[in-house]
Amino acid sequence: MKIKVGIMGSADETLPGVAADATREKAESLGRAAAARDLVVLTGATTGLPYAAGHAAHRAGALHVGVSPAADQREHATMYQLPADGYDVLVYTGFGLKGRNVVLVRSCDLVLIVGGSVGALNEFTIAYDEGKVIGCLTGTGGVADEVARLVHTFPKATAARVFHDDDPARLLDTCLEALR
Repeated sequence: MKIKVGIMGSADETLPGVAADATREKAESLGRAAAARDLVVLTGATTGLPYAAGHAAHRAGALHVGVSPAADQREHATMYQLPADGYDVLVYTGFGLKGRNVVLVRSCDLVLIVGGSVGALNEFTIAYDEGKVIGCLTGTGGVADEVARLVHTFPKATAARVFHDDDPARLLDTCLEALR
């Protein structure tokens, strides 16, 4: 069975202190790396960095599954104003953003964070509590750059294994090795 990697992060590509173009390129590189390793890519069916990574994975031949907070396609497009292109499958949870995050994280074998704001922080805390392998693509700002500090400041014993790297392919390979 194929490994399912969740790519999560900033729905808004503009984070303080990081160049949006460089961060987007790192996200796309992460998506291409996932495709090259024949992984299934799951995202929150959102915009920004997860969309860039998932779309790049899709273009490179990976199966891209979007897990939507909406109950159906109409709500996905109108209420949430989210894209419907670049996915092989869209799963409509009907659970809203936070409920979608639980479904998304629990559906993944490993979680990768690119940038990230409050939503990605929620995804990280779920993954951490669930004991997932988590990779943080550093140099992309937001949650990805702050996780080490957060885990140190708010220690909690879980089975989670958290890795940090600024190179997308190397980060992915480290996380895949941790799954073995």
